[in-house]
Amino acid sequence: TITFCMLSTLEASLAVFEGDDGVLAGVSPGKAIVDCATLTVARMAAMAAAVRAKGGSFLEAPVSGSKKPAEDGALIFLTAGDEALFNASKAMLDIMGKATHYYGSEVGGGTKMKLAVNMTMGSQAAALAEGIALCEAAGISSESFVEVLKQGAMSSPLVAGKGAAMLKRAYEPQFPLQHAQKDMRFAVQLGDELALSLPVAAASNELFKRARTAGLDGSDFSAVAEAARKNGGK
Repeated sequence: TITFCMLSTLEASLAVFEGDDGVLAGVSPGKAIVDCATLTVARMAAMAAAVRAKGGSFLEAPVSGSKKPAEDGALIFLTAGDEALFNASKAMLDIMGKATHYYGSEVGGGTKMKLAVNMTMGSQAAALAEGIALCEAAGISSESFVEVLKQGAMSSPLVAGKGAAMLKRAYEPQFPLQHAQKDMRFAVQLGDELALSLPVAAASNELFKRARTAGLDGSDFSAVAEAARKNGGK
């Protein structure tokens, strides 16, 4: 039996995984857990150890992709853990996603990759937000700014999609800002654990934190633009 889990926060994962009626309580030899949440490396490793101690198998499989890719079966799975479980679950992952990557038997590889990916995404979104805020404060067209980016080497789905949301100030949640900031925080924390300086990510995380204090937790992460605008005095 393979059970898939995907919870939004570390706290939610702990609540569902542990306890008398939690996921772990139902694990026995022959059962398997595929966890698709974005957590810390330490938490993923702890869950894997607990599942294996009860005779089960474990695969981490955090995803790159938000609401629309999930609806379209176009997620990207970043996996690590028991290889036999990876092979057994691959067909199911292929139904839900457009690509699956396996980073070896040591749990944590998938989470490290996911944090690196979302750290980069958050930093790009923060830079885009500041570019729009600068254009607005300087009295030049922010619409033209986004169009120029789309026409050049920096063109990307993020620039097109999130740029449009920032211009319209319309932030229907595809990936909630509070979860984007959580991933940024975990990435910066991982850098600290590795004695690696991540100044761009750290500064971007601060902008996301400012957006959270402005009450934008449930908005799409493109709402970080509102924090950039406020920071610029608009």
